[in-house]
Amino acid sequence: MRLLLLAVLRPHTGNAVTAQRVRAHLEAAGHVCVLKDAFDFGSPSEIANLILAENCEAALALHLYRAGRLLQGHRIPFGIIFGGTDVNEDAKQKEKNTVMGRVLEEARFAVAFTESMKEMAQVQWPHAKGKIYVQSQGIATTPNATFNWNTFLQRSEWHQDEPSVYLVIVGPEVDPVFTREVKAKVKRAAGVRLIGEMPQGDLHAAVKNCFAVVNSSVSEGMSAAILEAMDLEVPVLARNIPGNAAVVRHEVTGLLFSTPQEFVHLAKRLVSDPALEKEIVTNGKAYVRMYHSWQVERDTYQQLIRKLEGSSED
Repeated sequence: MRLLLLAVLRPHTGNAVTAQRVRAHLEAAGHVCVLKDAFDFGSPSEIANLILAENCEAALALHLYRAGRLLQGHRIPFGIIFGGTDVNEDAKQKEKNTVMGRVLEEARFAVAFTESMKEMAQVQWPHAKGKIYVQSQGIATTPNATFNWNTFLQRSEWHQDEPSVYLVIVGPEVDPVFTREVKAKVKRAAGVRLIGEMPQGDLHAAVKNCFAVVNSSVSEGMSAAILEAMDLEVPVLARNIPGNAAVVRHEVTGLLFSTPQEFVHLAKRLVSDPALEKEIVTNGKAYVRMYHSWQVERDTYQQLIRKLEGSSED
């Protein structure tokens, strides 16, 4: 089939990486995937023109609201992959909630990353219960063997008693206002480095060379950064929110914190307790291998896409 794959494609973001991975899964099964950025289109009519121009037979959207709403009313079958923003944020807004419910009515299937995401979606949109599947993100890390941290870091005191500790913040600048706030705070914080977006191989290499990975998000669906750190055998400290707690078991596969003070306490404990570090790393690697298989994810999407074969009903 010739498929339209619609997602938010800001470079080096989790959404873009997931979309590229799903496209690879589908193309491996012989499908042709036309990958487009949802933010390049303002209405379903623009997507209708794209579908016609690209001769697409079916579609798949990453994010129920951001991308899925653009597929409403077309005469091709489509599926949806939930994002954390869908169930954690957009579902709270009445207008968006209504739109997402209508999209689910038309969708042939929907995919949630966790059981908790599926349950939240079923509460919001009970009519979709029979079409929501769970497939965790599949992880396969590829560190760049030539990566050198010295390109990014210069010596600076973190604080007087532990000058060797650094906090490195990596990622693209998505929100201009938030970016300015972060940059202003980083300038006043010794030992903190802010690095822009990086190619995935370099990012994996950077993670591999770190003592731990921190996820301080207040809203997550499923953090690929956490899973990649586990796969790379690097300890994880994550904010205790549902999306993170779904993949991190406290003191088993990582450490969960709720306050800045608790984060500092747990970070210092991790640094001073090699046995805890080893246990977390070992358990995290085993967890990713068991529950986040890249091959299982490939098989699932290749099977689900068969639900889009043939024309939709008039």
